Amino acid sequence: MSFRFHVAHSTPLGKIRSSSTHQQHHKHILAKRCGSTSSNSVSVKSRAGELDSVIMAGASSVRVAVAQMTSINDLAANFATSSRLVKLYLVYGLFNLFLEFVYPKEAASAGAKLLCLPENFSYVGDKDGDSLKVAETLDGPIMQGYCSLARWLFVPSSFLLAEKFSVSVQSPLLNNWTESSMWLSLGGFQEKGSDDAHLCNTHVLVDDAGNIRSTYRKMHLFDVDIPGGRSYKESSFTEAGKDIVAVDSPVGRLGPTVCYDLRFPELYQQLRFQHEAQVLLVPSAFTKVTGQAHWEILLRARAIETQCYVIAAAQAGKHNDKRESYGDSLIIDPWGTVIGRLPDRLSTGIAVADIDFSLIDSVRAKMPIAKVSLCFSVISKDDFNLLVAQTRRTFVPENVWYGFDYGHSNIGFVPHVATFGEEN
Repeated sequence: MSFRFHVAHSTPLGKIRSSSTHQQHHKHILAKRCGSTSSNSVSVKSRAGELDSVIMAGASSVRVAVAQMTSINDLAANFATSSRLVKLYLVYGLFNLFLEFVYPKEAASAGAKLLCLPENFSYVGDKDGDSLKVAETLDGPIMQGYCSLARWLFVPSSFLLAEKFSVSVQSPLLNNWTESSMWLSLGGFQEKGSDDAHLCNTHVLVDDAGNIRSTYRKMHLFDVDIPGGRSYKESSFTEAGKDIVAVDSPVGRLGPTVCYDLRFPELYQQLRFQHEAQVLLVPSAFTKVTGQAHWEILLRARAIETQCYVIAAAQAGKHNDKRESYGDSLIIDPWGTVIGRLPDRLSTGIAVADIDFSLIDSVRAKMPIAKVSLCFSVISKDDFNLLVAQTRRTFVPENVWYGFDYGHSNIGFVPHVATFGEEN
C-alpha cells in the first residue's frame, strides 16, 4: 500500500508578521526550497504565504495538529499510517526548529504539543461487530504501541534538514539526534467492554511520556438509518460511557468527545461551563451523507456556543465496499472560524494551527455568555423525577440527563426538559 501525505498550516487570527528585509529574504529562500519535497511517498508542502504564521506565533499560543486518515481492517497497516503521520509532523517540526535557529526571538514553537487522530484510528471492520474481534484492554499491545508514538527519537536533525530542505546550518543543536515529544489524542479505540459481546468506544489521551492521562468513553451511540444509505446499530456491540471528562494539558484544558456526541450540545455546554474546557476534541468517522450535510456546521456551532477551540480529526474516504467516511479534518477557533484544514478532504495528512489563549480570553470577555447562560438548571434528582411525573407529557431520553457530583449527594444537572408525544 502506498501513501501520499500532506501537511497544511493555517494562519491564526491576530498573529504578528515579520517585516525585516533580512527575514523576508530568508523566508523567500525557504519557501522556494520547501515548496514540495517527497521521500518514500511522503510529501511535505509549505507555501510562502504560510511562513509568516510559522515564524511568528505569539507567546500566548501553542501549536496543535489534526490528522486525517483512512483506516481499514488491518491493525498493522493502520499503525504504519499513524506512525507516518507522527513522523510527517516531526519533519514539519524540524523545519520550525531551523526557523527558530535563524530567528530565535520571533520563531514559533518547534513542534506541536498535541496531535489528534480520528475515531477508529486503529481499526475499521468490514461489518458491524468486527471490532469485537480486536477489542483489547488499554494496557494491551495495541494501545501501548500507540502510546510509544508520543515519544519521538529519529535520525540526526542535521541530516533531516539537509535532506528535506536543502539547507546547511552549522550549530551544535543540529549535530545531535533530534528527540521531541507531544501529547496524542487517540479518539475511538476499541476497548474491551464489560463482557465479550460489548466494547467501549474510548477516547484515550496520552501525555508526552507515553502515559495514558485520561479516558473518555463515548456516551451517545450511533443507532441511525442514513437516508439513502445503510443502517448503523452501534449499541448492538458497544456499551455507552457514563462520565464526562476534562483534563489539563500543555494546550489547555481538553474536553474529549467522540463523533456522534457532536449532535448533543448539552455535553459541550457542560464541558465549557462546568468543567472549564478550553479545547474540545471531536475525533470522528462521519458518514459521507451526514458529513456533507452537517459536519462543518455542527463543529462551528459547538465552537461558537462554547467559545472554545474545536479540533476534529476525521476518517476520510472508502474503508471497504460498504463504508465511506466524509473526511475534512478541521481546527476551529472560539469565534467559529476555521483556522486549520487539509486542502484535500480525502487525503491522508495533517493540518496545523495555533491555540491562542489570549483569543479565548478576549472572545469570552467581550461576549460573557457564562454570566447570563440560562440553558441549565441545577435541581435535585428527586425534584427532577417529580417534575417529570407532574408534567405527564414529558419524555426525556435517557442520554439527555447527565449526573455528576457537586460535592453534595443526589444532585443532578439537567440540560433541558423537552415535551414529546401524547398525554399518558
